[in-house]
Amino acid sequence: MKNAQMVDYSSRSESFENWFQTPLGRRLLADQRAFLEQRLKRLTGARQLQVGVSHRLPLANGTDFSQKIMTTPSCFANIPEGVVVCDADELPFPGDSMDLVVLHHTADFSPDPHQVLREAARVLRGDGMIALIGFNPVSFWGVRRLISRHNGGPWGGRFLSRGRMEDWLHLLDFQIETSLTRFYRLPLQRSGRKGTGALGERMSAYGFLPVGAYYCILAKKRVCARIPRRHVWRQSSVLGLSGKRTVGAARACPPQSCEHPED
Repeated sequence: MKNAQMVDYSSRSESFENWFQTPLGRRLLADQRAFLEQRLKRLTGARQLQVGVSHRLPLANGTDFSQKIMTTPSCFANIPEGVVVCDADELPFPGDSMDLVVLHHTADFSPDPHQVLREAARVLRGDGMIALIGFNPVSFWGVRRLISRHNGGPWGGRFLSRGRMEDWLHLLDFQIETSLTRFYRLPLQRSGRKGTGALGERMSAYGFLPVGAYYCILAKKRVCARIPRRHVWRQSSVLGLSGKRTVGAARACPPQSCEHPED
């Protein structure tokens, strides 16, 4: 893997955004939208956040959330309402403030993908849901990336493995609810101009094979039980012990109460 410090992911993400205007890109985006609409349509809450390569690629529009926020990595004139300019690995939102976080190829085009997940976990409330979409390296698309001579479009991304992303989510105390791959078209523009056929649609619907172009992981943030606060011991609660050697000490114990009783 190339050194992340030597890769300009900003310019690569712009090229990737433009690629979504191609026939294959439109097909891929339509498949991702359809899948998330079907899986997330019953979710409700106060705030939904989408972090991706562009605010012009909205997902999960059918959810019932009071406020829907999107981020964009670049500043521009006439920013629409609900769009925040920020880096994916440094979100300007308080902790436990979001009910749903959608990461749309965010880790694929970030210098620090692990920090992207940590930030998403930080702003997500307990029992909230994260939807993570990324390119699958174990696919024809992964092979195309390896042999590609240029870094335009999807081929400039990282293509992190689904297993690695699941491991990172487990470390961040998430419970995986759905993990599958979709979109079995070949990484050629002409494949975006024709239908997938009954077999392709069936494979995409059920995630039949783990070699789809992209994976989608739906995970829920576990609610950590709070540790009950220990009460400060009172003098009346401390038992007197015989002997001159100290056996134990009580927290916030006044000096006069720590004197040893005479034999």
